[in-house]
Amino acid sequence: MKYLLDTDHLSIIQRQTGQDFINLSTRIAQHPLSDFAVSTVTFHEQILGSHTYINRARNADEMVKGYEMMTRLIRDFKVLPLISFDADAAKALDKLQPQKIKLGKMDSRIAAIALSRGLILLTRNRRDFSKVTGLVIEDWTI
Repeated sequence: MKYLLDTDHLSIIQRQTGQDFINLSTRIAQHPLSDFAVSTVTFHEQILGSHTYINRARNADEMVKGYEMMTRLIRDFKVLPLISFDADAAKALDKLQPQKIKLGKMDSRIAAIALSRGLILLTRNRRDFSKVTGLVIEDWTI
């Protein structure tokens, strides 16, 4: 395993449309699937998104769509290894906090997982993740 997909890269794969998807899928195809993983934090973010969609549903059709989104997520997350936010990631997160990096909670946790496992984070979010010392990031959509 070499690469951790950030939520934004995973979302592009799930949408399966656009130039970002073409660029990303072309690069991924050059590697064995075993080189990639996703984090439980990404799963958490996506479940929260479908949960919010379901809670805001104004009618039965929207509610059905929200639960279909959630079902697809569960299916999608069976394809790649799922890396947990474990004790090593928690230690890496603790080391980030004194640096006073302006990074959202979920992004901090994803960065900590990548750091603790020595993984390259695939993300478009260079602006935020580039602030994290020692974190290697790549954007495969360009």
